[in-house]
Amino acid sequence: MTDTRGSQSPVLQPRVVIATVLVIAALGLSVVVVQGLQDNLVYYLTPSELLDKGEEGVGASVRLGGMVQAGSVDWQPDDNLLRFVMFDKDGTMAVESRAVPPQMFREGIGVVVEGRLQEDGTFSSNRLMVKHGNEYTAPTDGEHPDLNELAKSLQEGES
Repeated sequence: MTDTRGSQSPVLQPRVVIATVLVIAALGLSVVVVQGLQDNLVYYLTPSELLDKGEEGVGASVRLGGMVQAGSVDWQPDDNLLRFVMFDKDGTMAVESRAVPPQMFREGIGVVVEGRLQEDGTFSSNRLMVKHGNEYTAPTDGEHPDLNELAKSLQEGES
């Protein structure tokens, strides 16, 4: 009579097979999810941070945030082409966009552009967003808007 208590059976138990299949499936799903996230991540940088990346920054999809430099806006409506310089405290970057600028877009305002840095150092934007405050103060009863100030703000938006 032989003792088989200490020996292993050549046939795998169903629980071991199921556990192995589940672990392999979980690993495969994890790889797919991580790669999908990496492909769709858009990093938020300032002009100086993007410039610091050097060649690594070229072609990467990023959101670039900064201020529009005074005197740099060149809007060509016939060609649907907007050029301006964006800056932060440590750097500047030329931006070119085919997007129609929002009505609030003007020199000196904070903006966020989404796109890619080109090899020539120009940031090519496919999306332009204006930063602005969320505060709205409703007029009080009997308060009338200053029509001169209102007209001035509308004229600033046209230039």
